[in-house]
Amino acid sequence: MSPLTLNYDGRRFSPSDGVAGEGSRVAVYHQDGDLLWGEFSGGEVRRGVLTGTCVPDGTLDFAYCMVFEGGRIVSGRCHSTPTLLSDGRVRLHEEWERYGADASRGVSSIEELPPTSTQPAQLRTPEEK
Repeated sequence: MSPLTLNYDGRRFSPSDGVAGEGSRVAVYHQDGDLLWGEFSGGEVRRGVLTGTCVPDGTLDFAYCMVFEGGRIVSGRCHSTPTLLSDGRVRLHEEWERYGADASRGVSSIEELPPTSTQPAQLRTPEEK
């Protein structure tokens, strides 16, 4: 990444490593200075939250907690390293660890979803058609 600060505020991410059923999970990130937080749901996750910090190169360190379908609760921590894709979106390489009865470690990746269009359709005059 460049020395410029990468701002995650409003960016949406989804798993990119093809884990069955997880492709529908979407996370929305928020940022204020070095403070990062977010929420996610989809796939088997009913609700998830994260909170942590972002350093100027865009690297993230955060804790997370999620509630799965059926009521299972999982918490852990994650270290995410960004890569800028050719189209300007961000891919995050995640090194995570889960605690408690579901203790495990692993790596995964998520990619920024393309922006959604919030622009109304352009109206044209009869002369422009």
